Amino acid sequence: MRPRVSVTRLSVVHHPAYEVDIGPHVFPTAKYRLVRQRLVRSDVIAPQDIVEPAPVTDEEVLLAHTTEYVRKLRMGHLTVSEQLILEVPFTRALREAMWLCAGGTALTGRLALEHGIAFHLGGGFHHAFPDHGEGFCLINDVAVAVRMLLRDGVIARAVVVDCDVHHGNGTAAIFSHDPTVFTFSMHQEHNYPAWKPPSDLDLGLEDGTTDREYLALLADHLPRVIDIHRPDLAIYLAGADPYAEDQLGGLALTRAGLRRRDALVTQTFHRSGIPVAITLAGGYARRQAETVEIHANTATVAAEILRGSASA
Repeated sequence: MRPRVSVTRLSVVHHPAYEVDIGPHVFPTAKYRLVRQRLVRSDVIAPQDIVEPAPVTDEEVLLAHTTEYVRKLRMGHLTVSEQLILEVPFTRALREAMWLCAGGTALTGRLALEHGIAFHLGGGFHHAFPDHGEGFCLINDVAVAVRMLLRDGVIARAVVVDCDVHHGNGTAAIFSHDPTVFTFSMHQEHNYPAWKPPSDLDLGLEDGTTDREYLALLADHLPRVIDIHRPDLAIYLAGADPYAEDQLGGLALTRAGLRRRDALVTQTFHRSGIPVAITLAGGYARRQAETVEIHANTATVAAEILRGSASA
């Protein structure tokens, strides 16, 4: 592993093409642009802190997905039932955005290895399985990125910490027999998806779980994950959808509680010397501005921790 470069500014990976027109939909693709604007306006980041990724190749997508599925995506030959399971309209723009997004998560991992923490203003599409997409997720950018980093020998072990309100079913399935990747999903148990293939560690939460309960469980389990797996890199899916006002969630976390969650995850790994690559994952608050605020808070917390460690 390369020695880290001491930095005081958070590197943010983003591409304007992430904002895909999918028509009227609960998934707000505009949030990526809006979070970027908020972070620049509040001086959490400067425009020069933003890095645009290159798309992954088809061969790199094949590290996590089947040949037949990638062929279908390239040809645009998804069946009606496959598109219904995907739950967003399939277009060439969506496919190109997801190839870019997988490249963005891989780049975020590399920047985290170099700087200690990096932030992907995108990513976290954890419902995509090797042979199909579902739940708004066309391909699994996290799985593709981890496999790329393993292939290139820059890491030997990784942990995926998934704090989206929904179980990371696709990620769990992809890495189910891979001892180099530890999958941890903390989610609302009685929520999508119906079938939850086991992660290495699953914490299925009861409806209405509050900040206090959530944070206590997380604080108890994160050190154990580090002790068990000793990863070279943590990829953190910082979903905004455990928020009490989320349209697709049923937990009761506040915005302040989610900010404390982000600090807990990022700081726990960072203090242990484990680089952290952060992705956004889901967020569907009734008021879009609140989703934007929650995601922006995640980046703000990361930037504060990075600055604090550089000045220590």
